[in-house]
Parts: sequence; C-alpha cells; structure tokens
Amino acid sequence: MSFAVVEGKPISQIPLDLYIPPDALEVILEAFEGPLDLLLYLIRRQNLDILNISVAEITRQYMQYIELMQVIQFELAAEYLVMAAVLAEIKSRMLLPRQSSDEEEEQDPRAELIRRLQEYERFKQAAMDLDNLDRLNRDFWIAKASAPQMSREKPLPDVKLQEMLVVLSTVMRRAERFGHHHIQLEPLSTRERMSQILERVSGSGDRFIPFVALFTAQEGKLGVIVTFVAVLELLRENLVEVVQSDSFAPIHVKAAA
Repeated sequence: MSFAVVEGKPISQIPLDLYIPPDALEVILEAFEGPLDLLLYLIRRQNLDILNISVAEITRQYMQYIELMQVIQFELAAEYLVMAAVLAEIKSRMLLPRQSSDEEEEQDPRAELIRRLQEYERFKQAAMDLDNLDRLNRDFWIAKASAPQMSREKPLPDVKLQEMLVVLSTVMRRAERFGHHHIQLEPLSTRERMSQILERVSGSGDRFIPFVALFTAQEGKLGVIVTFVAVLELLRENLVEVVQSDSFAPIHVKAAA
C-alpha cells in the first residue's frame, strides 16, 4: 500500500537517505483524523451511547485497528498508541475490585474520556456545518464586467429662427397667465380737494382768496393738477367765482352768491 504520491507515482517505501525533522511529520488517514475520531466511529458503529460506552469492546476493536495499521508503518502515529494505553488503563481500573467507601469518592474512570469525546463531537459537527456553507470560488464565483469605453460627440441641434420665435411666443403667453396687478388708492382725490376748496372759500365770506393760495408746494405736480382740476369742476358747477382785474393780474376765487 502506498503512503504517498509524488508526481503521479505511488511510493510504498521510505527512501533510506530521506531525513524527516521531528516536527515535520503529519499523519493523514483516509477515514480518521485522530484517535478520538476513531473512537467516535467505533461507538457510532455499535450504536452506543457515549455516556455508557463498553470500554472492553471498544478497546478490543481499537487494538484490531492499530494492528492493521502497523502493516503500513503506523508506528509513526504515536497518538493512537497513547490512546490505546489510556483505554487499557481505564479497562484495568474498572476490572479492579473497589470497596463501597471508595466507590462513593472515586470518579468514574470513563468520565474524562467521555468529556473529550463529547467535546470532539461538537467541534467536528461545527466543522462540518462550516464546510457545508457556500464558499467563494467553490460554490459560487463573483463576476465582474466593465462597460466599454465609448466616446461619441453629441452634435448641436439645428435650430431655425422661426422655431425660436414660435417657442418665444409660447413662453410669453405662458408668462401672461402669471401677471400681477397692484391696485392702490390715489393719494389725492379730486372730489376731496373740491370739498376742501369750497369749505375754504365759503369760510371767507365775500372776500376773494388768491388763486395761488389754493396750491401747496409740498404736494408736487400731482397736487397742482388735482387742485386745478378741482377748481375747474367747481366753476363748471357754478359753486365758485374766479375774477381777474387785468391781463396778467393775479387771479382770485370766492364762493358763488
């Protein structure tokens, strides 16, 4: 039976000039990964409970496996021999007679082995669960794709003047819908100014009031126009009289009789 394959050729004998450092040896079995794995296999094959294993039967099968492995130079795997010694010790301790007082104080010789088997079983199951997970580059692959580099010049649109005018008219009609009108009262009212002039000339009796005295310079041009229009309206309604003694002479106003 070959124990290694080098460049496709099986090797069944170790070369005499081959030097193996003490810490470079790694025993890899096809079915078992260590002595605890072998024990767990033997227990499961007999459908036994780990908490109630038969040390004698397990030890017998374990030793049969070691004898089989010795044919292929299994003496290099010292851990299996150590486990065989542990099983032999547990078997001997269980065969020795014990007094009743010692049975209460002494712990079951199988307890430490059972604890190690349970712990190994948990780690082995966790390793199997991790191995069943999807793995990158084994169960799935990441695909990458890049868009091709394309350089294309965008031509400017060919717009005619007539089309621009049509669009402009559309925008103007749309703007008219949002027009705002601000309506406010006139600061000077013609009717109000007529009442003020009539009240002033009526209060002076039959005396004349200079025409220029009816105007107020602080009101500006708008005040002059409103006052002038108010006097004309009063004259049209025959409510005041306007007299002038000579050409270019001062004009005077008084209330009508």
